[in-house]
Amino acid sequence: MNSFIVFEISASALGAQGQRMNVIASNMANAHSTRTQEGGPYRRKDVVFSSVVLDSCPGEFKGVTVVDIATDNTPFKTVYDPGHPDADKDGHVAMPNINIIEEMVNMMMASRAYEASVSTFNMSKAMFMKTLELGRL
Repeated sequence: MNSFIVFEISASALGAQGQRMNVIASNMANAHSTRTQEGGPYRRKDVVFSSVVLDSCPGEFKGVTVVDIATDNTPFKTVYDPGHPDADKDGHVAMPNINIIEEMVNMMMASRAYEASVSTFNMSKAMFMKTLELGRL
């Protein structure tokens, strides 16, 4: 058994949460984007996680990976702004389906999960260092 598997599990979680943070940041940055290359307003995106068996230690030890960045197909919000260049004939503008408060909560959750993985990594490192110290005695 690979005794360093805990580092690989922590690293996989750090990578996945890092990707999640990037997607959340993209959502927040595009909260007012009414035009995209695909046409229409920006659609909110979200990451889909999956557990994976790590290559270095097959069996029961699993890490996490991002398997998809899914598009949220909830309806767009509409606001009345007849002066907006993307307004329809009635003066309504389709806005992205992004709720900034929800994105902030998601960002806080991703940040906490990232911090937990860093703590796990650091505690494991400290335990391995103590083990090495005991071996020198």
